[in-house]
Amino acid sequence: MTGVPASAAGGSSGAPGAPGSAATSGAAPDSGSRGSGSRDTGSRDSSSRDSSSRDSSSRDSSSRDAGSHDGERPVRGGKIAAAAVNQASLWNVANLLTMLRLVLVPGFVALMLADGGYDPAWRSLAWAAFAIAMITDLFDGHLARTYNLVTDFGKIADPIADKAIMGAALICLSGLGDLPWWVTIVILARELGITLMRFVVIRYGVIPASRGGKLKTLTQGVAVGMYVLALTGWLATLRFWVMAAAIVLTVVTGLDYVRQAIVLRRQGIAERAAASEETEA
Repeated sequence: MTGVPASAAGGSSGAPGAPGSAATSGAAPDSGSRGSGSRDTGSRDSSSRDSSSRDSSSRDSSSRDAGSHDGERPVRGGKIAAAAVNQASLWNVANLLTMLRLVLVPGFVALMLADGGYDPAWRSLAWAAFAIAMITDLFDGHLARTYNLVTDFGKIADPIADKAIMGAALICLSGLGDLPWWVTIVILARELGITLMRFVVIRYGVIPASRGGKLKTLTQGVAVGMYVLALTGWLATLRFWVMAAAIVLTVVTGLDYVRQAIVLRRQGIAERAAASEETEA
């Protein structure tokens, strides 16, 4: 009788143990599934945070790009401001020197013809005005090219000022009988003719100033300046030969410029013809 209860007791104790083990074995998968679910939730949260951060950074970069594009937009009135700057550049040093030469022309004529045109004192003052004009001619072009002060006004006014002061001096000298008229005609015809020719062929290119042309300008200035002064003796003889050299350089360099203009025009026409053939092909 005592063994039966013992086996029964053992069976009763084992019966509850089975469910307990079953409960324990069932609890393990539940805890694993909950752990994996929490990890999945964490990964989804982190991925959502990463995507949101990327979206925010992309929006920030887009806003910065938009801001940079906004910064690149032209300011209102930019064209007006640029036009004002270009207009202000008219009053640069090179153009002021050119204007000074233009103003000196009537002053030179008045001094040259004062008191009948033969007073040595007035002629000396006229020579001073002529010398200032010729010296400024050497500096204004150099300043304009060196410091980028080239303007449309300077391109037109500079050659006009050069021809005006030289023409005024030659005409006054011939009018006073100090210089033959044919010398004045040769020099002025060459100067005006070459200037007009430059404007005609400028669509094909620019004829650069040659060394001979610069030497011609210097020789002309020295010769005319010596004639403006009331010189006598061997200085009067010297100025005759200096003027002769100036006339020779005037004619020779003029013919050379004509040759360059013809070559430049032919090259320009040939290049345009070749370009038109390429476009048609």
